[in-house]
Amino acid sequence: MTTSKLPERRTHVVLYDADGADREIGLEQIDVGHLQDQQLLWIDVECNDAGLVEEIGRRLGLPAAAIAALQRMESTPYVENFGNCFHLQAVAVEHEGALKFSGTVLGIVAGANFVLSVHHRPVAFMAQLRRRERGETELGALSAESFTASLLDWQLCTYFDAVSNFEAAVERLEVDILSKKNGRCTEDLRNLRRAASRLRRMLAPHRALFAGLARPDFRPRSSGEINAHFVSLDTNYGRAMDAVQNARDLMVGSFQLFSSQIALRTNETMQVLTFFTVLIGILAVIAGLLSMNFDAPIFETGIKGFWWALAAMGAVVVISLLIAWRRRWL
Repeated sequence: MTTSKLPERRTHVVLYDADGADREIGLEQIDVGHLQDQQLLWIDVECNDAGLVEEIGRRLGLPAAAIAALQRMESTPYVENFGNCFHLQAVAVEHEGALKFSGTVLGIVAGANFVLSVHHRPVAFMAQLRRRERGETELGALSAESFTASLLDWQLCTYFDAVSNFEAAVERLEVDILSKKNGRCTEDLRNLRRAASRLRRMLAPHRALFAGLARPDFRPRSSGEINAHFVSLDTNYGRAMDAVQNARDLMVGSFQLFSSQIALRTNETMQVLTFFTVLIGILAVIAGLLSMNFDAPIFETGIKGFWWALAAMGAVVVISLLIAWRRRWL
């Protein structure tokens, strides 16, 4: 298992044996010619070492085109059939926090009782799968195609997890909007829009991959069970696309909520301004009446009349404020 080119912890070679004991082996022990029907060899390589990939590919007897494809690791998902094996590339998504999603290219080659997976960065579900299968398992009874379908299903789950993180961010934003803590809501909405588009751009190109696997002409000699696994995988892809599209709809709904809250607060502000405008207008009318030069007794009261006028205007202000408070205009 240990090589001079890559630390042991980053290269995992596991032989699943349904009739015996599951065990990790070294690269030098790989011998696909002696694999039995109830055995499945899984080689998982996390590196960017073209030489190591070529060495493993030769040990597995892979076509030169498949080895070259694993060395290139293009970011566009696709599948190609080599007859005795097939090669595919997919992109797993990882949430880095703060609505930032990055993709990790995953290359897989499946042949007779073996699966080779290559990725340049850690993939969380790979480690999770190895931690889950610590005891004796029946994975050796799986075909390479079925195990590949399982890996791709885990890969799709990364998008469901990303959507869950996205939904949590939407909920936090909407709570901030409704609680009037909207100082950074515009920036958060911009981040939501960018994240939703990012998820869709990463997942949408997988349509050709999953549809290609589900077509009957892809592996015409495969059993009905294997074909059912690929059809189920294509269905799950459709659900993932729906979830990503729903994430975009959630973002649009948050923007509409933000817009309606801004309009509501604008109306509340205009209501307060209107109230004080009317109040000041009433006071101005009173002051205007008192400034009229008619020969009336009220204009002969002197300083007392002045204070009585101020008191009356103050009473108007107090009464108006009480009415506005009780009716929740302020």
